Amino acid sequence: MMYIRHRLTMLMPFSALLLVLTLVLGACSGSAAAGGSTSSPGSLQNVSIGLGYIPDIQFAPFYVAQSKGYYKAAGLNVTLQNGIVNDVIGSMVLGHSTLAFATGDEVMVARSKNLDVIDVATIYQKYPVSLIVPANSSIHTLADLKGHSIGEPGPYGATHVGLLALLSYAHLTLSDVHVDEIGFNQVPALLGHKVDAVMGYSNNEPLQLEAHNFPVRTFNVSDYQPLVSNGIITTTRTWQSNPQMVKNFVQATIKGVQYTIAHPQEAVQISAKYIPGLNTTQALTVLNATIPIWQSHNPFGYNDPATWQSMTAFLVAQNIIPPGQNLTAAYTNIAGA
Repeated sequence: MMYIRHRLTMLMPFSALLLVLTLVLGACSGSAAAGGSTSSPGSLQNVSIGLGYIPDIQFAPFYVAQSKGYYKAAGLNVTLQNGIVNDVIGSMVLGHSTLAFATGDEVMVARSKNLDVIDVATIYQKYPVSLIVPANSSIHTLADLKGHSIGEPGPYGATHVGLLALLSYAHLTLSDVHVDEIGFNQVPALLGHKVDAVMGYSNNEPLQLEAHNFPVRTFNVSDYQPLVSNGIITTTRTWQSNPQMVKNFVQATIKGVQYTIAHPQEAVQISAKYIPGLNTTQALTVLNATIPIWQSHNPFGYNDPATWQSMTAFLVAQNIIPPGQNLTAAYTNIAGA
């Protein structure tokens, strides 16, 4: 099955961010942090993006943009850096990549620790995290969660942020429910009735459960609390010193998103070249569930100011970041207004 859930987002512990900040002071002069300023043979500019997880169908637009030559046509020689990296933004700031694929809440946490980064395009227009319950569950509203057990991978990442958002909407706290750390075992935990609900991804765990003939209902976080999901992140230094390169990368990636939406079956076949052992049937199911998450009435890649404001207020209220953050420097709109 697709393991899209593992590192789609990972909120870095504050202590680890402090360590990164210390390291950054001695690393900001690195060549990679300067924004891919070197060129490859044929006058293509070398650019890398840290994806933060192993090759997966969630990255189909990047594979399509690479395979279709969109990056090369934009003058870029792009390296897609795979591998499980808990702090993909910190890794980028340390010079290990030019760009990163991360969430808006990760950006705000990083910026609250004085890491000067900026979101230049949001690819996932909806936060794809959901609370999942059996179809016959007595939980019909978020208020019904009180006293129930909820399984989550752990107190980190998008699933935990999503849980906090849902509880906040229902005027509940973690002390009102029983949270079990179950690792990335949401499907067997719910199948085995070990918990009453689980936190997962709307384009993953519900599909797996339905495949087991286990009907479910979902509470999508995006229906209750606006949060900025995965997008293309870079350092402010890179954005200011090489804006055209960043724009070219964003535009080529958006072409990959558009082509993937228009040709999902071909996108799966293209992705199979990048993902060892890909089950194309399952991948197409996941991709078809992911496409609506990319789409909205806004232009592809759009950073919505109202969503950023609402998310930041929520993060402050949850004591995830301190008040007084400069939102105007946290994101920009290359993709359009």
